[in-house]
Amino acid sequence: MKINLKDLTEKIENEDYLQDLETVKYGDISKSKKKLHEYADKMIKETVAALKHNSLIQTQLAVTGQRPATFALEINIINLPYSNYKKISNFFEDGIDYDVNVYFETRSDYVNVSKFRIDQLATEKELLADPDAMADILTDSIIEKLKVIREYQKPEKKETAKKSEKTEKK
Repeated sequence: MKINLKDLTEKIENEDYLQDLETVKYGDISKSKKKLHEYADKMIKETVAALKHNSLIQTQLAVTGQRPATFALEINIINLPYSNYKKISNFFEDGIDYDVNVYFETRSDYVNVSKFRIDQLATEKELLADPDAMADILTDSIIEKLKVIREYQKPEKKETAKKSEKTEKK
């Protein structure tokens, strides 16, 4: 699938893309790779269907619990989430058709300082060639991100220079 900048930004702006959101409790998937794989497989299948119909997609898995997270797959020409679609024009020219890729997003207060991570999961060709292998890769990627989220320690806030100066004067 190829798409030009104008069509891409219009589709995202008008929410003219397939959307799906599944919600699952952390406890339901934390001990069962098989259960998590079922969700990953569904996300991959939906993305494959979107590509075959020349559609964009945003399919999400929201994990609830003590450290909530949302995992998403999006079809895009760049590793920017749909929420930042206005910035895409900074990187691409009008009138050119670009190949799409599938991007894997993680949103959580416990993933990093920016609370967001995006990685390219696959090219269109890779995804269509072996969706089952991509479901395995997505499952492993979610497990890896869940581990990061579980172990994440928020950085301590630094004191302002004024406070430390006052302390030194005393």
